[in-house]
Amino acid sequence: MRFGLFGGARSRGGGPQGDSTGYRDYIAYVREAEKLGFGSVFIVEHHFTGFGQVSASLNILSYLAAMTDRIRLGTAVVVLPWHNPVLVAEQAATLDLLSNGRLDFGVGKGYRDYEFAGFCVPQAEATERFDEAMEVIRKAWSTHDRFSHHGKRWHFDNIVVEPAPVQQPHPPFWLGAGSEESIRRAAREGYNLLLDQIGSSDLTIARVRAFREECKKAGRAYDPAMAGATRGLQIVRNEAEREKALEIRYNVLKNIGGLARGPGAARYSNLQHESGPPIEFDDAPLLGTPKEIVARLKKLEAGGVEHVLLVDPRPTLESLRIFASEIMPEFAGAKATA
Repeated sequence: MRFGLFGGARSRGGGPQGDSTGYRDYIAYVREAEKLGFGSVFIVEHHFTGFGQVSASLNILSYLAAMTDRIRLGTAVVVLPWHNPVLVAEQAATLDLLSNGRLDFGVGKGYRDYEFAGFCVPQAEATERFDEAMEVIRKAWSTHDRFSHHGKRWHFDNIVVEPAPVQQPHPPFWLGAGSEESIRRAAREGYNLLLDQIGSSDLTIARVRAFREECKKAGRAYDPAMAGATRGLQIVRNEAEREKALEIRYNVLKNIGGLARGPGAARYSNLQHESGPPIEFDDAPLLGTPKEIVARLKKLEAGGVEHVLLVDPRPTLESLRIFASEIMPEFAGAKATA
């Protein structure tokens, strides 16, 4: 089993000083994760949230490229309907170059209506904008000479994208997906898979199975590292800490409930309109003592989920070190290096 990080820096508010402190702390967090043996970090892209989520993931990853040596640097995800695809191709290739080929290029369509409204992009156009943007990016990274593109949204004449990415023919493509249709599409079209932190263990196992089966049908070699399952991480030592952790989890789900897909998705989508006691809906989060977390990971591992991305709503160096010293050694090939 292999482990990585998911999420991103969080500005603390109060002006530039508070924002920079939050970002500096996150950089230190990722550097410590690399020392402890975590293999990757995937950073989100969000806008207009009011609670300080990362808006410029490629910028942060470029800085991390200079501050780290081995950890892979992923986007989770670049929301393509909001961006000029040629500029994205140039920026991502530059990051791959500066990191010596450590970029994992995660892309998605977006799901928050207020972000689409903020960019004046109709959310109903998300799929067609995404598809055309990926067509341009694939062409940009596979064409070493000048090329042209004339589509519904974008027109480029006689351009060349520079620099070329170090990883050839391109950095690994990752797709954020939840529905079975989108998961099977990811397998057929050459994407690796990013799964959300909301789906239960059973649902996550079923999703990875569907991805693996579709890879086989498409004649694509499958590796467990190709499917990354995001899991919330909240380590507790006693019942008081557990109660607080459940409250935090409840508030997290209020913010990301729109990601939910599949059975029971409606209960998460509607949380933002409810005010109830904090409850644990299922076994999705790695919330509990180290022993309890090991048991949940063992269940995922037994079901074929071997790549887990951890997102801690209150990330600390202490929690990283506890995970590395008390949880990672329980899994072959995932022991901490420091």
